[in-house]
Amino acid sequence: MRDIDVTARSGADAETVYDLLKSGATWPTWSGLGSFALERPDATGGEGVGAIRVFRTWPFTTREEIVEAVPGRRLSYVLLSGMALDGYRADVDLTPVEDGTLIRWHSTFTARRPWMGGFYRWFLGRFIKGCADGLAKAAAGRTS
Repeated sequence: MRDIDVTARSGADAETVYDLLKSGATWPTWSGLGSFALERPDATGGEGVGAIRVFRTWPFTTREEIVEAVPGRRLSYVLLSGMALDGYRADVDLTPVEDGTLIRWHSTFTARRPWMGGFYRWFLGRFIKGCADGLAKAAAGRTS
């Protein structure tokens, strides 16, 4: 099992950060992902628990299911398909701090080919750090 743990700080409040995080349509503007589609909404028609989101960035098309959504606090998702990984789960925790929000993006996974584990940890670590930093900056831009 590999894990990735990155943090970023945003000058925005946790609700603003969460709103961007929960809205898949905003991800291409701050994450480096190419496009977004909502394959299956949650029971209320939105992007809560049970929703399946599809992100496309050449050469990957990933499908992710939201498995936990706590407004202003946490969004968790699992990878359903798109990469040679098993048991991929990401928990994005938001902690209010004096000057905004601390974002902690923690992912765990197992590479289907053990010799690829280090590569995926490096590749996804860089990508997730960019996501956390992009989310922090985009949220701060919404409140300035």
